[in-house]
Amino acid sequence: MRLMTIALTASFAMTALGAARAEEQGKSLAMGSKAPMAATKLKSATDGKSVAITDVKGTKGTLVVFTCNHCPYAKAWEQRIVEMGHEYSKKGIGTILLNPNDPGVSKGDSFEAMQERAKERGMQMPYVMDEGSALAKAFGAMVTPEAYLFDKGGKLVYHGTIDDNHKEADKVEKRYLKDALDAVAGGKTVPMAETKGIGCTIKFKKVS
Repeated sequence: MRLMTIALTASFAMTALGAARAEEQGKSLAMGSKAPMAATKLKSATDGKSVAITDVKGTKGTLVVFTCNHCPYAKAWEQRIVEMGHEYSKKGIGTILLNPNDPGVSKGDSFEAMQERAKERGMQMPYVMDEGSALAKAFGAMVTPEAYLFDKGGKLVYHGTIDDNHKEADKVEKRYLKDALDAVAGGKTVPMAETKGIGCTIKFKKVS
């Protein structure tokens, strides 16, 4: 009887842990959805100010990218992401970059490291710390980088990766995010609304 009780306790513990992890990972944001927690203020490494997704909303749309400092995929795509953010801000699309990694798990993702990266890349858009990975969980984001593009009505019209070659920018053949940005800026339908996110898994705070 005692052995059965121990086994059941262990089983319940594993189930609880699995449920916690499932809740932590969340469900992928459905196409057509509005950005969750859009009014939540987060501290930006770009200028130290507190900013929310609603604060960067453009007249044509809004780009939200979950990214980080340490991931090789994020680093490889970083300059392209920043350049697109700068380019499309002139076309009515606001951009915000969010770092969802727990600095206690990923040492290279401290706020100080983010400040250095923002300065190195000359970021003109907010690069904010997603405390407790709250927005990443709400969006259902799983990797860095992972892009979410909303149209002028605030509806999700593109979700996924940046392009088809993170290693060599000059050999990219399919510019998924750029094509989506062009479509939104021009008031047209996004040609490919969803692609598979490619990158490093988000480093959520460890569940004890």
